[in-house]
Amino acid sequence: MRFSWFRSTCLGVLGVAVAAPASAQALAVAESHFDRGRADMLAGRYETGCPALAESQRLDPRPGRLFTLAECEAKWGRIATAVARYNDYLAMVDRMSEAERDKQSARRKIALGQRSALAPLVPQLTLSLPPGAPAGTRVQCDGMTLEQPSLGVALPVDPGEHVVTTQAPGGAVTETRFTIDRSESKAIVLELKPPAGAKPPPAKPPAPAPAPAPARDQGPSGLRVVTYVTGGLGVAGLIVGSVTGWMALDASGVAADNCRDVSPDRARCKPDGLDAGNRAKQLGLVSTVGFGAGVALAGASALLFLLEPSPRRQPAPEVSWELRAGQAGGGVVVRGRW
Repeated sequence: MRFSWFRSTCLGVLGVAVAAPASAQALAVAESHFDRGRADMLAGRYETGCPALAESQRLDPRPGRLFTLAECEAKWGRIATAVARYNDYLAMVDRMSEAERDKQSARRKIALGQRSALAPLVPQLTLSLPPGAPAGTRVQCDGMTLEQPSLGVALPVDPGEHVVTTQAPGGAVTETRFTIDRSESKAIVLELKPPAGAKPPPAKPPAPAPAPAPARDQGPSGLRVVTYVTGGLGVAGLIVGSVTGWMALDASGVAADNCRDVSPDRARCKPDGLDAGNRAKQLGLVSTVGFGAGVALAGASALLFLLEPSPRRQPAPEVSWELRAGQAGGGVVVRGRW
């Protein structure tokens, strides 16, 4: 029994003796890293100074070292990391006693100001896997593994270039590189290579093309309507010219029967002959005008018909004519549907 107690006591003492030099060595290494990191930071060599300060804080966590590390990250431009360091420092200070917090009052004020200034400038990155990504797909951003809760949501990142890799179970690694600026929000759907030998998902059959709508009879075009109207007016002019010409000849016959000593300059006519002669002149003028207009309009109608690009399917025009003539005059009534 005495031996057992003695052995336990010796082992405890030996453990303390061994732990003490290790702790002292860790403190010495931490102090060395801190001195070197702080010197590099002051010289603007942040790429070596900040990692040295981070290692010093890991070996011997202290609020002063954490504050200095946050300052280094902020000067380096890694503002998302700097904000996280300031948050850690402020949380550490909040857990101190009142006397210890008083010693950190100046640093705490600076940390609060830096965090408020940098937080709005932190970029936000949203990474998403493509639809149908298999379970167990591995996603890493700058070497840090992102689990499912970190996908599809905005995450704070440092400005600059980043590398994201994706790998499906049994598949090849796909690398995506991109750059993000301060205050920028970016969403990226990552690429994913299927495992070797995996069958691609069946392609969806193309949607059937919609059946062409049946051609609708839109009626005659505007040019065709003008053609029909012009042609109808031309035919009407020819008919009017023919009728009035016939009536003028009839009136001329009446005038010849009631007039004597007819010469180019004068003639002796009865009242009926004089009226018939005047009527013959008027009807002759109307006949001439009607024939001329009819020929012109008919020609224009033919030209318009030839100029129409392509006639559309339409019902044939229905046109009806009605000739009206009398002793005092005549005319043509045109009825039609185009």
